[in-house]
Amino acid sequence: MPKPIRTSRRTWVAAWVVLCAAGLAATAGLNASSAPDPRPEKPVSAECAEYVADIQRQLAEAQQESKGDGALAFSRVRTATGDDCDDELRDHLRGDR
Repeated sequence: MPKPIRTSRRTWVAAWVVLCAAGLAATAGLNASSAPDPRPEKPVSAECAEYVADIQRQLAEAQQESKGDGALAFSRVRTATGDDCDDELRDHLRGDR
């Protein structure tokens, strides 16, 4: 039975360092190349702008009244003729606009 080839610890450590560095470089390259394109700014309807402004006002009032603890919930009755402002509200609260 042939004896297995013995490799020093330094060789194994060097091989792992090279593999990790190559993996990190490949990951950084992929992340840089796949950056999403910025979304074009679309106009916000007057109803959505008013709704977002109302929520912003309620948030400001709640922040002044509270001590930092608790939760703030919003509800809105949807109308058949109303716009769907979910995307605009989400963008505003995330700080995209």
